[in-house]
Amino acid sequence: MLDQKKRIIYVCSDAVGETAEAVARATTRQFSGEQIQLKRYSHIQSDEEIDTLLSEVEKTGGVIAYTLVQPELRATMKEQSIRRDIRAVDVMGPMMQAYIDTYNDSPKREPGLRQELDEEYFRRIEAIEFAVKYDDGKDVRGLVKAQVVLIGVSRTSKTPLSIFLAHKGIKVANLPILPDTKPPKELYQTGNRTIIGLTMEPESLLKIRKERLKTLGLPDKAKYASFEQIKSELKTADDIMKQLDCQIVDVSDKSIEETAGIIMESISGDFR
Repeated sequence: MLDQKKRIIYVCSDAVGETAEAVARATTRQFSGEQIQLKRYSHIQSDEEIDTLLSEVEKTGGVIAYTLVQPELRATMKEQSIRRDIRAVDVMGPMMQAYIDTYNDSPKREPGLRQELDEEYFRRIEAIEFAVKYDDGKDVRGLVKAQVVLIGVSRTSKTPLSIFLAHKGIKVANLPILPDTKPPKELYQTGNRTIIGLTMEPESLLKIRKERLKTLGLPDKAKYASFEQIKSELKTADDIMKQLDCQIVDVSDKSIEETAGIIMESISGDFR
């Protein structure tokens, strides 16, 4: 009898396995309750390694998410998992086959292409370094150099959004809109960049700020978490965003991925 308290997703790949793991993690976020464990088996090169993995899954129970670009390994995984009555999900196979059928093309069948040290890889590394250097208005010169500038009051997800977008190869600087502080002149300079204003419902921001104070061991009655203070800050930020005539995104109840998707859609084609 399968132990219902122990839930395992095995990630299997003939490369590193980041693609399958990303899909598995996105899936687990849709479920609550018991802890779900992910176990990664990378650089699979033989039928014997697949057999070893399947034997472990038979003992522990679980689901397999796999990305195997070698057709022989993919066939072995499919056939053996069916024979052993193990649920295994081919993450890339159906998409690859759809591409082949539609465009009459053949895949390279080279594991790990996603991790190649190519131009795109270095572009992402450069963007991440840029986001760290110009985070939180530490150096206002970044507001002119950036491809995307994020502005907003404290706790509107500027930093995590900057890092997320940087992983997509976008150079992002962010600037907090502070009470009683005039934004630097660099924010108003013209240039080849996109400014995005981040806002939030006052009630949502109040809750987030109170939680932040709690984690710091500070009383939640501080001015920082005052409803009137928050409304005032949001009003100031809104006025600045209107002066800049920039796109405003309400991040209330949105995940980082959702907000990043909106931003990426709005800048699509601007930096190519």
